[in-house]
Amino acid sequence: MVLLGCGSVALGWSPLAISITFGLSVFAAIMIFQPISGAHINPAVSIAFAAKGDLETEALPGYIIAQCLGAFLAAVIVVDGATTPKVSIANTWAIEIAITFLLMYSIHVLVRREASLFKLAFGVGLMVSVLSFCFGGFTGASMNPARTMGPNIVTGSGHLILYSIATVIGAVLSNFIPGPLDEEP
Repeated sequence: MVLLGCGSVALGWSPLAISITFGLSVFAAIMIFQPISGAHINPAVSIAFAAKGDLETEALPGYIIAQCLGAFLAAVIVVDGATTPKVSIANTWAIEIAITFLLMYSIHVLVRREASLFKLAFGVGLMVSVLSFCFGGFTGASMNPARTMGPNIVTGSGHLILYSIATVIGAVLSNFIPGPLDEEP
């Protein structure tokens, strides 16, 4: 995701092309890695799944280390694509929480409906593309601590706490929205 998405930023592509590239990279990652590891490419998503009991907590540190290491190595190759706020810090917090909430909620809906691998990958990739396009100009539309951590460390851009914590808050908050297939307490 960092290699392709941030690579499109480095190449100076249009916001639409960048958003589509991020969505396609998520689509490809899910298609390739979901059968192997659940396609956990986002620490916020992995933390939300673990908090809900849908991911073994023992596996969580390994996932997060792999996600962040992969993002960092890709960022070393690309050397661009840092996520930086273009609006106030308060608005950046609110937007990142909201868009990560929407991303994670879409994942919950697709998983609850037991969507096919293609539908899951397409749905999540489409959501990433749409959210990136709509909010990228305001916050960079991180939605993923690893996606921000790699490029921001390599470029020295900062804001790691904001993009790490806001995305995790948004993802975990989505756990509290019941779906039509959830059991009644």
